[in-house]
Amino acid sequence: MVIAIVCLILCSYALIATEHITHINKATIALFAGVLAWILYIATGTDFVMKMHSDDLAQFVGAAEHTTQDVKAFISTHVFLRYGADFCSLVLYFLATINIVSVLNSNGCFDFMKTWLLTKNSRRLTWLLVLLTFLISMNLDNLTTTVLMLTLLHRLVREQRWRMWLGAAIVIAANCGGAVTVIGDLTSLAVWTKGSVTPSNFSAALILPSLVATIIPTWFISRKLPEHIDPIRPSYTYRGDDSTLPVWQRWLLLVVGMGGLWFVPTFHRITMLPPFLGALCVLGVLWVLHELMNHKQIHTEQPMNIAGDRQFQFASLQIIMYFVGVYMCVGVMIETGIMESISVWCDEWIHNIYIMSIAIGAISSVLDNIALVLTAINIYPVASDVSALADLDPVYAHAFLQNGQYWHLIIYSGCIAGCLLPIGNISGYTLMKSEDIDIRWYTAHIMPKVLLGWGTGLATYFLVDLLLR
Repeated sequence: MVIAIVCLILCSYALIATEHITHINKATIALFAGVLAWILYIATGTDFVMKMHSDDLAQFVGAAEHTTQDVKAFISTHVFLRYGADFCSLVLYFLATINIVSVLNSNGCFDFMKTWLLTKNSRRLTWLLVLLTFLISMNLDNLTTTVLMLTLLHRLVREQRWRMWLGAAIVIAANCGGAVTVIGDLTSLAVWTKGSVTPSNFSAALILPSLVATIIPTWFISRKLPEHIDPIRPSYTYRGDDSTLPVWQRWLLLVVGMGGLWFVPTFHRITMLPPFLGALCVLGVLWVLHELMNHKQIHTEQPMNIAGDRQFQFASLQIIMYFVGVYMCVGVMIETGIMESISVWCDEWIHNIYIMSIAIGAISSVLDNIALVLTAINIYPVASDVSALADLDPVYAHAFLQNGQYWHLIIYSGCIAGCLLPIGNISGYTLMKSEDIDIRWYTAHIMPKVLLGWGTGLATYFLVDLLLR
């Protein structure tokens, strides 16, 4: 049965990587593979449960001899439910951030960015776009940030050929910014909730490499643009009764929304409650302020200035379903011992976290980085101390402690190297569909720049880590 599960997951990962060829939605593939894998697992679950949870099963059934039904009940309540709680908490966090952005956007809290970016100087426009994307992505997920900035780009630049270059810079900055904080990307959020890293240490370790990986490709992209780009001038039309909030109220909502997300790690540390509760708390406060500030429009049924982007809502739903499917596949691989076999093979044949991170990055460029990084995160458990990994040498084993280099490098390589091809991350795939970018154009013009930035950032991490030892 292990062979059947491995073949199923490998085939599903192959279909996910070739979505741009098969045009089969990867969320559908991931969900189907995840459900089918658990069905195969529970069909012959006795052997797996006796190997991984024999003591827990004995406690579950008591003195009686366990039956097939007992094993299925144990898997449902004690095995699968644990993974269900994990991915549901991450999904709820993602939903909270989506709604926070929706409230901010409906109140015009991001309108200031269009004013700042209204310039003919292409290099100034490029660097401002990248800076704003990087900063926003540190607080929001990559998809939300990318869609927000690409929408803004469409309102600023008329010619598609220049939007292709600027859009690529946005995707790179969104992924690099997301790699800096534990709330900036689904994979970094997953490694944090697992207990592998702490927020301050994670950000301190990856801020410099991520900045390097952003600056280098951005500089090359800015040199490809003409000196001047004619922006699209906004046309202000008086609608008779505008409902836009005053500037100070929009800034207040922006500070509460974005600043509240920065408080989520502190909320988790103080209360020890899941991070999604902190995000929901921020959303609740933001919604109350929204209702109070817009009560006249709400009670008089005056239409609000809501930018309802249905394409973004559908894309968000897809990425949630995709994440759930991948997480279910990863759970099955853990429970069948596949992950343990992979870790033993890596320890024996690779035994170098930098080579492992490069391999993860290279595969991330073809296979979606979420699937690969979630798999890599769960190959190894978080070691409590070096003595817990007695079979490994101390220097190598140190990388798997909490805040160890392994956790930093897989997130860094997964996020940044995922930009080598547009199919390697959800933000790049969104850019492909938004600007009708051909993968060959991206490979020829963007991949070398991302590769240089990724390699230089990796070298930066290595040098800093060497100096701090």
